[in-house]
Amino acid sequence: TLNYGNFLQVTFDFLIIAFSIFLFIKLLTKLTNKKKEEAPAAPPAPPAPSKEEVLLTEIRDLLKEKR
Repeated sequence: TLNYGNFLQVTFDFLIIAFSIFLFIKLLTKLTNKKKEEAPAAPPAPPAPSKEEVLLTEIRDLLKEKR
C-alpha cells in the first residue's frame, strides 16, 4: 500500500518545524546585531607623545628656524 497521507503529514510537520527554527535563529541574529549597533565603540584617543618625541620635534623646529 502507498501511505501518501502519512508522507504528507511528516513532510508538513518537517516544514513547520524547519520554518519555526529558521525564524528563531533569524530573531536571535537580529537581537545580537541590534545590541552591537546600540553601543558603538568610541575610537581610542591617540596616545600622548613621549618625552623623546617632544624633544625631537623641538629640535626639528629649531633646525628649521636656522635655515
